Amino acid sequence: MSTAILTGQPVPGSSLEGDLRSLGFDVRVATDAGDAETLLAAVPANERVAIVDTRFVGHLHALRLGLTDPRFPAAALPGAVTAQPAARRALTRVLARESSMATGGATVVTGDLAERITEALDADGVPVHRPELGTLVAVVPADPQARNEARQAVLAVDDEAVRLRGAVKARDGFFTTHFISPYSRHLARWCARRGLTPNQVTTASLLTALIAAGCAATGTRGGFVAAGVLLILSFVLDCTDGQLARYSLQYSTLGAWLDATFDRAKEYAYYAGLALGAARGGDDVWALALGAMVLQTCRHVVDFSFNEANHDATANTSPTAALSDRLDAVGWTVWVRRMIVLPIGERWAMIAVLTAATTPRITFYALLIGCAFAATYTTAGRVLRSVTRKARRTDRAAQALADLADSGPLAELLAAVLPGKARGTAFLSAAGGALLVVLAAWAFGPSWQLVLCAGISVLLAAEAVSHPLKSALDWLVPPFFRAAEYGTVLVLAARADVNGALPAAFGLVAAVAYHHYDTVYRIRGDAGAPPHWLVRATGGHEGRTLLVTVLATLLTAAQFKVALTALAGYVALLVLAESIRFWVAAHRAGAPAVHDEGEPA
Repeated sequence: MSTAILTGQPVPGSSLEGDLRSLGFDVRVATDAGDAETLLAAVPANERVAIVDTRFVGHLHALRLGLTDPRFPAAALPGAVTAQPAARRALTRVLARESSMATGGATVVTGDLAERITEALDADGVPVHRPELGTLVAVVPADPQARNEARQAVLAVDDEAVRLRGAVKARDGFFTTHFISPYSRHLARWCARRGLTPNQVTTASLLTALIAAGCAATGTRGGFVAAGVLLILSFVLDCTDGQLARYSLQYSTLGAWLDATFDRAKEYAYYAGLALGAARGGDDVWALALGAMVLQTCRHVVDFSFNEANHDATANTSPTAALSDRLDAVGWTVWVRRMIVLPIGERWAMIAVLTAATTPRITFYALLIGCAFAATYTTAGRVLRSVTRKARRTDRAAQALADLADSGPLAELLAAVLPGKARGTAFLSAAGGALLVVLAAWAFGPSWQLVLCAGISVLLAAEAVSHPLKSALDWLVPPFFRAAEYGTVLVLAARADVNGALPAAFGLVAAVAYHHYDTVYRIRGDAGAPPHWLVRATGGHEGRTLLVTVLATLLTAAQFKVALTALAGYVALLVLAESIRFWVAAHRAGAPAVHDEGEPA
């Protein structure tokens, strides 16, 4: 239960007290600052508290945005300020100062108490979130005439319509914006009015996608049509869960993690379903399915690495970025550029339509071509931005890139003993190692020449991370490491030419990719990287790559398939157990709620 402390003389006819109760606040009234301090002390330390001026006039949704958003320890809007447990001590300290201003038995005027508290929190360096209200009204009128004008302004704006529009992500893809959100937001409101949570909708989306994958696995035309329809339905629910979170402000650490990881699980499970369905019809497309997963995962790593490298960079401008800003002024170019990067809406729509109308092979060919073009476009643009800007990257960015690199004990040991190298060449070392091991797997196949090349790639990987990753193109290091590991597994499994090798490789890459996505979401949530023991236990990217090449060389094709399956199970067991433990514990401990409003994935 949250508590709202009203300050000042009650205003006849005001709906403020009822509005606060409808938002879940237990309302108390303070006669002066000392009384407010006493009431604040009586509120349990683990509860939210708000201090609100009784003269406040505004929309209910303005109060909701300002006083109930779980993502911010402290927030304010005109005439109201709120603090969650993390900011309660600061609020108590400020209110105590206000109370101490009463001298000789005089009382401190409470009319502007909320505003003075907000200013004092700002002065104390406490981050106070102020929501964007747009057309919503939130004012503290100074006289009856101003109050009447404010009330008329409230009546002139449809509070619910604003709330419903705000449920839609501000920046999204063309297909999502024009074909899904116009009705999915109403579904989100329907869910909110029935007490459903975003996590429940997220789970429903996952189950729907898994059923779609099962339909695709039947290999029949009816199954493919049903799979396409269900995949679109899954995406509608995927949009709905985020819109429900925004509509009802039900943000949570656990919810953000579930939404992100389930997106990947749904897409890659669907790839597997398509491959199984094709196999039932006598067409082996497991290599295409695995290639699509590798390409899509590497593309995401490019996005993540670039964003983390520039998260808090200074002097972060470039002519390329300026050109992009100028193009944004031309409306149609914005939608074209959003479409050609093939975000999740366009990608799933394409997969669904092609599944229903064509064959899995054609679906994967189109997916690979589209994703390859999108990856080339986005990566080229980011490389141009990086080489033309004079950004100074921070220690935080370098650490985030090091965490994304997923370097294991071999790379750590070698990096500690390797001689120093010139900065700015890390991405060249990573690129050279990736090309060497993948091309060797393609050219030599399972052989000691391949193992030697893999060993050299380990040395190059160690050299790449032997200095902080702060140079212009060092954000490319993690993507090159991903490409080396995933590409080697793909090539060796394809060359094994034994039934079941590619599905086993698909499982291994899926398990490792989950570990890498989990690392991203921890960094985004300011939770740090996965524990060091987990990285060591899974060998790091270079250890796993070297191990796979050794296994392929020493074992027969049938034995290699079993080894890949066992390795996939081992990695999946470790990373899933640790990931679930961490996120559930973080949720129970009250970790700050997060919600990703970034680029569409």
